Amino acid sequence: MKTIILSAIAAVTMLWGGCKTDEIGKKQLYVLNEETSVAEWKGAMPDNANTGSFAVKSKDLEVENGKVTGGSFIIPIASIKNFNLPDAVKPQLLEHLKSADFFNMAIHPEASFKITKVEPYTGKDTAAIAGANFLVTGNFTMIGKTHPVTFPAKIDVNGKTLKTEAKFSIDRTKWGMNYATDPKAEGHYIYNDVAIHLKLDGTMQGSGKN
Repeated sequence: MKTIILSAIAAVTMLWGGCKTDEIGKKQLYVLNEETSVAEWKGAMPDNANTGSFAVKSKDLEVENGKVTGGSFIIPIASIKNFNLPDAVKPQLLEHLKSADFFNMAIHPEASFKITKVEPYTGKDTAAIAGANFLVTGNFTMIGKTHPVTFPAKIDVNGKTLKTEAKFSIDRTKWGMNYATDPKAEGHYIYNDVAIHLKLDGTMQGSGKN
């Protein structure tokens, strides 16, 4: 009887240890909620500014040991919205932004960001989102061009939910968006830098072994 009990304990111990090892070797995949995940934007001119948002989609954000380790997200250009203009004027601006002067949506219907590195952030960038705890680096592709982008982000993984928020700017001319970039063109000049406020809301969908 003693031998049987000891064998049973050993078997349970091996099973428990095996389960823990297996769990450590897994990455959880998160999918973004398309209703609440947005990239808000602000494009400014010397005398005023326009604001709006894009939807953000992803099904492969990877989390390992409670930390984001990889994945990508997509921004459908057709999802662009404007916040500040009267309803009667919004369509004119949005169609212009979709045109070849800006996003050239007919040829490049999506922008994308692929994460290449996520590391702890302890900096004190005053432009960063409050509570930023990670420095995210990735390749941002837009209008057929790809450039690296790095920004501080607040990332909170809590069980089956993931929330990310970040504030940063990109120089639109790096991606070939050169419309109204001449400061001498009075009344027809848009600053190169575009402010981005990223708000992502995800839910765990599954896991896979490394």
